[in-house]
Amino acid sequence: MELAKTYRIETERLVIRCYQPGDAHMMHAAITGSIEHLRPWVPWARQEPKELEWMVGFIRMFRGQFDLGQDAVYGIFDKTETEQIGGTGLHNRIGKDAREIGYWINVRHANKGYATEAVQALIRVAFDIEQMQRLEIRCDPGNVFSRRIPLRLGFRHEMTLRSNSTDGDGRLVDLMVWALSRREYDLFEADDIPLRAYDFMGQLISS
Repeated sequence: MELAKTYRIETERLVIRCYQPGDAHMMHAAITGSIEHLRPWVPWARQEPKELEWMVGFIRMFRGQFDLGQDAVYGIFDKTETEQIGGTGLHNRIGKDAREIGYWINVRHANKGYATEAVQALIRVAFDIEQMQRLEIRCDPGNVFSRRIPLRLGFRHEMTLRSNSTDGDGRLVDLMVWALSRREYDLFEADDIPLRAYDFMGQLISS
């Protein structure tokens, strides 16, 4: 069990934080309004839309997993925290001291650079605060917008897993694996995104 230190991240345009019970309405609006946009690329979107009550249970699961160190799922919100822009996470499923970054964006906010901004923030948090040694991003080769993000942020294309997952029509598709090590992060000459990070108690732990 590796407890996440970072519960809330603030960037120039975004608030990235663990979920709270009151987020259910925002999550429901963001997902149900983006089904057709998400379904070709995001496996869980193929079971949507769900009722609001189901979203409440989903958020409780996310928060429970976060607090227990089982997974770190974050919502992406606007600065006023009145609309959910998307979701992301440092997913604990690829081994010790390693995380997989996933992301999705509300169709109302697509093509504004929000996914890149959120991933930049999580990279800095993962290596500088959480002390991870490796990050991965996995995406469908056909998802051109998604695959641009790891390429832009210093990840290397490590492998493509053939016929590893299914698309929205149930057909087998390939899965690209992009990786970034701690050493590569230290050497990569990228703009250091300004952010403020807070712990479970709401105390500032990085700025």
